[in-house]
Amino acid sequence: MSGTVPELPYDFAHEELHELALTHSSVGLSQDNERLEFLGDAALDLVIAEELYRHHPDLPEGELTELKANVVSRRTLAEAARRLHLEGRARLGPGLRSRALPRSVLANLYEAMLGAVYLDGGLEAARAFTLTTLRGPLERVRARTQHSNPKQRLQQLCQKHWNNLPKYVQLEVRGEAHARAFLVACEVNGTGHPPAWGRTRKEAESWAAHEALLVLEEGEAAA
Repeated sequence: MSGTVPELPYDFAHEELHELALTHSSVGLSQDNERLEFLGDAALDLVIAEELYRHHPDLPEGELTELKANVVSRRTLAEAARRLHLEGRARLGPGLRSRALPRSVLANLYEAMLGAVYLDGGLEAARAFTLTTLRGPLERVRARTQHSNPKQRLQQLCQKHWNNLPKYVQLEVRGEAHARAFLVACEVNGTGHPPAWGRTRKEAESWAAHEALLVLEEGEAAA
């Protein structure tokens, strides 16, 4: 390999797993990387879900799911595969060698490689590989979440202007225990703002804070 090809951030003890991860089904061999892809997909979900759970303790399940979907999307995994030069390393059939690989194939190569790392070195090795190769997407998600947290932004605005905290008032609850919806309004310095629905009280409070910010930040801009 030329010096421009990056090294994988993992050294395999069992080189046959490395080779299998790079063997696409289009080659037509009796063994290919599809089973490793299946395993890598599961390991990826676990590692990213745990990482988001630990770093975002205040986010409800729905928002964590949305963030995870962003990090493990086909596009994100395909970009990681390109950075690792998996397209150039892969064993491909003639139909794929003659053109740029589709995003789905690149993403599958990444998942297969992760599955191979998991089998070769265990969960900690898979975690280290994932967090190293997806560091950029995870950092972007964290930065976006911190910037866009409406409850935090509203709290800062209230302390800046009135030296007090916003108050959240639950107005209504609908549905059965397993599928409830909450209606919450936010009061800022004694003034009520438009209410908002959410699947949990925390989610409803977040949207209510967003509604209040729309009014208050517009007033700040006009001042």
